Amino acid sequence: MAMAMRLPAISRAVTEVALAPVGLRRLFCSNASRFSFLSPQAETQTPARPQAEPSTNLFVSGLSKRTTSEGLRTAFAQFGEVADAKVVTDRVSGYSKGFGFVRYTTLEDSAKGIAGMDGKFLDGWVIFAEYARPREQSQSYQPQNNMSRPPYYGNR
Repeated sequence: MAMAMRLPAISRAVTEVALAPVGLRRLFCSNASRFSFLSPQAETQTPARPQAEPSTNLFVSGLSKRTTSEGLRTAFAQFGEVADAKVVTDRVSGYSKGFGFVRYTTLEDSAKGIAGMDGKFLDGWVIFAEYARPREQSQSYQPQNNMSRPPYYGNR
C-alpha cells in the first residue's frame, strides 16, 4: 500500500527533473559524462615541472609511514646495485615523512630503478621515483641578531 502511494510521487519527481532548467538538471543528474562541471581555468593544463638531469641519486615520494631505509634498499636493489638508501624520518616520532633517496652506483641502474619502481606499490602505497634535483644554493647564511636595538628591561 505504501509503495503504491509512492509511485505517483516518484513519477512526478522524474517528470519535474526532466522539465527543470538545464542548470538544475546538471546539479541533480547522475549522468555526469555529458556535463562538464569543471571551470574553463581547470581545463587548461599547468606547465609540468622541469625534469632533473639524469643522475645516480633518485628521489622517491609517496612512501608509507612504516617504510624503513632497509625496506627501500631491498625494493630498489632488484634493479641494480644500490650504494645508499635513506628514508627521511620525523625527529620526534621516528616515522617516515613520506619520501626518501636512493643512490645507485651507475646511471644505467638508476634508469632501471625508475622504470621498475615508478608507480609501483611498496608497503601498500604507490610510490613515485624520479631523478633527484640538486639542492638550490641559498644565499650565504646570515644569522639574525637582534642587537640593533637595546634590550627590553621592562617598565622602569
